Amino acid sequence: MNEETLLNETEGYALLQWYGIPIPRHILAATPEEAAAAAQSIGFPVVLKIVSPDIIHKSDAGGVVTGITDAEMVRQSFDGILAAADKFRPGCRITGIIVEEELPGTGIELLIGGKRDPTFGPVLTFGIGGVMVELLQDVSMRILPAREGELSSMIREIHGYPLLEGYRGRPAMDVPALEEVIGAAARLFVEEPEIHEFDINPFILYEEGGCAVDARFIRGTHAAQPHKEAHISPEVDFFSLSTIALVGASTDPTKLGYAIFRNLLSFEGTIYPVNVKGEEVLGHPIYPSLSALPQRPDAVIIAVPARHVPSVMEEAGSLGVRLAIIITAGFRETGDNGAALEREVCSIAQRHGMRFTGPNALGVMVPRLSLNATFDPKLPRHGHIAFLSQSGAIITTTVDWSLAEEVGLSMVISVGNQADLTFEDYLMIAAADDQTKAIILYVEEILDGPQFMEFAGRVSGTKPIIALKAGKSAIGSQAASSHTGSLAGSYEVYEAAFRQAGIIPAGSLREAFGVAGLLASEGYPAGNRAVIVSSAGGFAVLSSDYAEEWGIEIITLSDGLRTRLDAFMPPGWSGRNPIDMIGDAGVGRYARTFDALIRHQDEWDIAFVISVPSTSVDAGDLANEIVRFSRDTHKTVVGCLLGGESMLAGVRILRGAHIPNFGEIRDAFVAVGTAIKKNGQGQ
Repeated sequence: MNEETLLNETEGYALLQWYGIPIPRHILAATPEEAAAAAQSIGFPVVLKIVSPDIIHKSDAGGVVTGITDAEMVRQSFDGILAAADKFRPGCRITGIIVEEELPGTGIELLIGGKRDPTFGPVLTFGIGGVMVELLQDVSMRILPAREGELSSMIREIHGYPLLEGYRGRPAMDVPALEEVIGAAARLFVEEPEIHEFDINPFILYEEGGCAVDARFIRGTHAAQPHKEAHISPEVDFFSLSTIALVGASTDPTKLGYAIFRNLLSFEGTIYPVNVKGEEVLGHPIYPSLSALPQRPDAVIIAVPARHVPSVMEEAGSLGVRLAIIITAGFRETGDNGAALEREVCSIAQRHGMRFTGPNALGVMVPRLSLNATFDPKLPRHGHIAFLSQSGAIITTTVDWSLAEEVGLSMVISVGNQADLTFEDYLMIAAADDQTKAIILYVEEILDGPQFMEFAGRVSGTKPIIALKAGKSAIGSQAASSHTGSLAGSYEVYEAAFRQAGIIPAGSLREAFGVAGLLASEGYPAGNRAVIVSSAGGFAVLSSDYAEEWGIEIITLSDGLRTRLDAFMPPGWSGRNPIDMIGDAGVGRYARTFDALIRHQDEWDIAFVISVPSTSVDAGDLANEIVRFSRDTHKTVVGCLLGGESMLAGVRILRGAHIPNFGEIRDAFVAVGTAIKKNGQGQ
């Protein structure tokens, strides 16, 4: 465990002053008389604060007294602080009591802090400060070093930002001065690697300037994460495999090797079962070794006991095989012996110039090749979303769901231990695939945070990445040694890293696939101006609520558009947006509404089309009209064909035309609102 020490207040102030961060006048005193003299020198009023390596939160221990106006109050407060500290933590070490000028109470208390995350490195936190910082949790975070402008944008992300602008007649605070201080704090944290955590709380911001009233710095030694040099190989191509060998094929239907080979029978290329015992499986002769195959395979699937994996890798490498899919478990996840075995496999692969997935993985699926190199019997239909997961159970569940929902996938990768190929590699492979339009990640742990952010940042600029991070409930399970430590839990840091790298965080798999489906088909909306077309008044009202919740603007219809709609709408139509066409609306009324919106498409960015089961609407005919509507505009069109069996024909038409459809209205607004927010169009 890393040893940590707390810098005392004067040391912390000195560090802040070195980096140009304003601090109050202060003097450290050891006795009541020294404190009284210090107060006379500084000038009243003053504040007294305990300095103790054993007391983290001074206010909780009665270690802070404000509003001291004379020398006698100084002496009494000095003794009172010592007594309170002894009661709070008997025998605690006390360095002294700091006497500092009391600043005006007209400013706003803010928090600026930092924490070194084991995955991503230095993380900077900014937000509303004071004693209730954990209760409010109004903070934003950035992984350091941050790009130009990102530190300033932290200020505007917090809910309390209107207070800094000047809320309800209050004066505006000095935001430019705050930007300078946040930049200085970021430099401090990057340039002082021995600082493990720090809090400036509060930093009081005024109309002119600001001051760091309290600071806590924790010094500690921490082992740097070993940085694995990424060597993305263009030759790693899952989409051009034509010959595959399975080492560990079995004739026993209860064995993994049998299940995998059975799934490989659908593969469009050539498959070779390999097992030292020979025999035959499902009509295919089993070869005793890779060397005995009639041709060199493009890839080798390995499903033998862990102790035999190195020898299989050695044979494959000597034959010139460039890709292995290691499904076998029993490596790093099992302890030191397994970790040593994994290192041996990596060494063999590097020596032969091989790349491999896993180990300890479900395998790989490539629907366009009918390739199911896993032991899950189901293969998803071909589509345009790549799914990369650290959980095999999540994959099997998602594949089953995708078949029922008719959602297609371009590839499915179980990343396993990521001993060689990592999330970064798979992101680059998906980015290079012209049939992959969006990427979903299920993440439990990133091995190299800075490298992941670098590669994800490259990919997210060209293809949307949506990530679901597991482990949110683990935050707060351990006591934190600073405010920043309590706020910057693992989940929050991951979420901050995702956003900084251009990744869209998702709250559930359903949400992830909703956003991915939208972006894979429609791309990012050009803005947040929306029209809603519906024949169901209740759903139109709900849509307005969801739009407001997700930062989507329900536009006011222009006079020209309203006049055009009035020309064919029946009496009693809503006359506004949402465009409620009344329950007897047939496909013809939808079509004429679409025509009007096409003529006025410069007035909106997104159209939500809502329909419910009705005798007046044929779902298939309506879907065809929605397809026409989408093709005749350059805007985002979202289907909401609600219901069940009666809507299936329409839903399939929309999916065939790559137009997103949502069976729940709120899901549509969550997906669109999330995409808008990521693209900088939201409120």
